[in-house]
Amino acid sequence: MSHSIQFSTPSRTLHLPPTRLHPPLSSFSFRQFPLTSTFKHTSLRASSSPSPDSSSSSSLLHSPNGTPAVKPEERSSGIDVDTVTEAELKENGFRSTRRTKLICTIGPATCGFEQLSALAEGGMNVARLNMCHGTRDWHRDVIRSVRRLNEEKGFAVAIMMDTEGSEIHMGDLGGEASAKAEDGEVWTFTVRAFDASRPERTISVSYDGFAEDVRVGDELLVDGGMVRFDVIEKIGPDVKCLCTDPGLLLPRANLTFWRDGSLVRERNAMLPTISSKDWLDIDFGIAEGVDFIAVSFVKSAEVINHLKSYLAARPGGGDIGVIAKIESIDSLTNLEEIILASDGAMVARGDLGAQIPLEQVPAAQQRIVKVCRELNKPVIVASQLLESMIEYPTPTRAEVADVSEAVRQRSDALMLSGESAMGQFPDKALTVLRSVSLRIERWWREEKRYEATPLQAISSASSDKISEEICNSASKMANNLGVDAVFVYTKNGHMASLVSRCRPDCPIFAFTNTTSVRRRLNLQWGLIPFRLSFSEDMESNLNKTFSLLKSRGMIKSGDLVIAVSDMLQSIQVMNVP
Repeated sequence: MSHSIQFSTPSRTLHLPPTRLHPPLSSFSFRQFPLTSTFKHTSLRASSSPSPDSSSSSSLLHSPNGTPAVKPEERSSGIDVDTVTEAELKENGFRSTRRTKLICTIGPATCGFEQLSALAEGGMNVARLNMCHGTRDWHRDVIRSVRRLNEEKGFAVAIMMDTEGSEIHMGDLGGEASAKAEDGEVWTFTVRAFDASRPERTISVSYDGFAEDVRVGDELLVDGGMVRFDVIEKIGPDVKCLCTDPGLLLPRANLTFWRDGSLVRERNAMLPTISSKDWLDIDFGIAEGVDFIAVSFVKSAEVINHLKSYLAARPGGGDIGVIAKIESIDSLTNLEEIILASDGAMVARGDLGAQIPLEQVPAAQQRIVKVCRELNKPVIVASQLLESMIEYPTPTRAEVADVSEAVRQRSDALMLSGESAMGQFPDKALTVLRSVSLRIERWWREEKRYEATPLQAISSASSDKISEEICNSASKMANNLGVDAVFVYTKNGHMASLVSRCRPDCPIFAFTNTTSVRRRLNLQWGLIPFRLSFSEDMESNLNKTFSLLKSRGMIKSGDLVIAVSDMLQSIQVMNVP
């Protein structure tokens, strides 16, 4: 197969004789991208198919419901961008954008529309719904409020539904939001059900065999060790426990117990990963069109594959990503196969810390983040990031150091739990995550600009290998040339995720023509997702994109960008005209 190669500059063109490239991959032609003859640029293009005529396609940015989500006088511009990104780009330029994504658990403190709007303005990329709490009607109201927020303000806030799982849980505390266990108090954990008000310091347990399995002398851990008890007496269905580490008891908190320094896990290992309640919640999530389902206490890849098959067989279910929560010894044992089967993973450090020694949690976190990066799966670091901010307006310095380490590890996302769900200062907690992320990312660019993490090849098909090599090359070029942004035109989001995996120094503008893909991309590191109705004519796409973004002041003439596409498997380098 013979190819003609042409390099162009504004002053001259150099023609080289035909050469021969590796035939099994694809045919590549290199040429200048002809935007205009009046600005300086270097252009490189590799394409595996010719560019079709784009006269029948329109290249306009849309809101999630297909209409521009901007002021009426600006609707003719066709652009949809959230106010946070627009303001950052206008005021501080490309380098000001945050790369690490932020997830907020929604609860009584943040479920109102105005509160959700404040979180989105503050940087929330994903809203998490914990199905351990609240009714399905309550969750439905939150989902619809988030969708309304996206439509009215152009956000792409995704919704993650977190299943309860079949592990041993506390009950609902008789309707109370929380209860405080003090040092030296005796509490009763029981499998009895109460029709009327329950006795003081009494907690129901979800597992019927709890009283038979636990022994006097065992240590009972609540919510991964946030509160600790010693079992001192068993009376029929009741287990009397002495509080040794005081703390806050929350409804539906996870329970584990230890004996002679080892986790007692025989009964837990027999419980199914997805309970009957979880399946009803999953059906609810499908009907409401959630973007992600996080599966609790995943033991193997089998349950992930089973759930994904279930989703694929139902209308709308195929668009939902499955996130595996890594929070047990079984999860760590089968880590690679679980992550490979999933669409992402969550480092659930609270419950994980109740199953492995505390000193092993940091190494486990680093391993999970590394494996996810290698396999191109988004990874979320969760649990107790800013736990003290549930009650106090400022975090501890140790919490700030913990958050900064997760950012330095290049995690895709950080997650707030009780801090945003029922804490007194949800907006301030989110501000801390955002400011720490921005500062550590800036430090990384200043001190580690040319640091590169070796990434193994993950593709097997020929076309996928080409896409992977293009994204690797584009990211390396972006760092070496100091470009302002990488533009990715992608239909299914895969090409954007490959660029994100490389963690380039610049932001990544991900243009997709599907609303659900746009929201899912909002979980991944460095991606600024837009919805764009584009054609396969890259020159037309780029010219119209430049025009739309320039009209809103998000880019300006002379900015240097790299553009890649999964339609033509192309890469182009150019200055904005």
